[in-house]
Amino acid sequence: MGEEAEGSVRVSDSNGGDHTLNDDQSRQLDIYPLSCYYFGSKEAIPFKDETLDDRVQRLNSNYAAYGSRTCVEAVLLVELFKHPHILLLQVRNCIFKLPGGRLRPGELEIDGLKRKLSRTLCVNADGDGIAWEVGECLDVWWRPDSETSPCRDLPSTVRSPKECTKLFLVKLPESRKFIVPKNLKLLAIPLCQINKNRETYGPIISGVPEMLSKFTINIIEA
Repeated sequence: MGEEAEGSVRVSDSNGGDHTLNDDQSRQLDIYPLSCYYFGSKEAIPFKDETLDDRVQRLNSNYAAYGSRTCVEAVLLVELFKHPHILLLQVRNCIFKLPGGRLRPGELEIDGLKRKLSRTLCVNADGDGIAWEVGECLDVWWRPDSETSPCRDLPSTVRSPKECTKLFLVKLPESRKFIVPKNLKLLAIPLCQINKNRETYGPIISGVPEMLSKFTINIIEA
C-alpha cells in the first residue's frame, strides 16, 4: 500500500483512538465515511486527443496569448476502512488528476475552483445548490516551460514560468452527491498508497500526504 507521509499525518476517530502518529497537533480536519456520499453519472465531457508535441504547442500558444496560466485543484478527503482517502479523477483508465482546472483570464482562484468542481462533480453548473467550502492553499507548483514537469521550487533563472498550479483543501460536508461525467471515474485512493508514488500519480498528487502533515485528521463516524 505504501508508507505514511513523513512529518505526521495524525488520524483519530470519534472514539478517541489514534491510528497514526507523531508531531504537534495543529489544524483540525473532519472527514466523513465514503458511505455518506452518493455517486452518479452524467453525459461525457470532451477531451483533447493530442500528442505531447500538440500539448506543448498548445501551451506555448496560450502563453503567447494570455501569459502564464494558473490552474487550481482540489484536495477532497473521505474515510474508508478507518483511513483517509483522497478523491481522484481517472481519465482513460490510466491518468489520475485532482478535480479542478485552468482559470479563465481575470478569474479569481476560489471562484474558478468552485466553477470547475461544479462542472465536473455536480449535475449542473450551480453546484446543486450546495456551496463548496474552499479552505487554505496547501501548496504551489510551477512549470518553468512547456516541456518540463512541475516543480515546487521555481529556479531563480526562470523569470516567466509557463504555468502555476495551486492546491486548495476543500472540506466536504457530511453528505453530498457527486455526479461525474461518464468518461471519468471518481476514485477514493488511500493517502498511504499515493505517498511518494510519483510513477503512478505524478509529482503533485504524490506530494499531497506531505502537504497534509500539518493537519490532525478527525474521522467522524456516520
